[in-house]
Amino acid sequence: MEIVTRAPANEKEWTAYYDLRFRVLREPWGQPRGSERNDGDLKAIHFASYIGNELRAIARADVLSPAQIQVRFVATEKKQQGKGYGKIVMKAIENHYQGTLVKEIILHSRAISVPFYNSIGYSTRNKSYLLFDEIQHFLMTKSINNES
Repeated sequence: MEIVTRAPANEKEWTAYYDLRFRVLREPWGQPRGSERNDGDLKAIHFASYIGNELRAIARADVLSPAQIQVRFVATEKKQQGKGYGKIVMKAIENHYQGTLVKEIILHSRAISVPFYNSIGYSTRNKSYLLFDEIQHFLMTKSINNES
């Protein structure tokens, strides 16, 4: 079956989207339900990769300026990790911004995910913040739309 990446389209899909975010990015660290959401969700562009109606991976893009976006809340279903769905959702974000004024994508990667982002062209800039007093994050960047 074909993999389709798009924004969630109905209440059931939005519920699954936020549930995946919670289960992968918050629940393992004892965070409460609701902590997977923030005010930025209202303005962001959301990406969800599906096979049929099964959600596999998600991410959110926040516009920081006309030339820069930040990718946040990247998550893949636990049983689907390592199968390329994270790469698919990240490629969909990059494709969405091709031909726009966006020149740079930034993100703050958990230490465990730095090799994944390096493998798809992101460069590690520096140590950024410590989430939940234990998850070290690193600022990473990738240039796009830079015709020479």
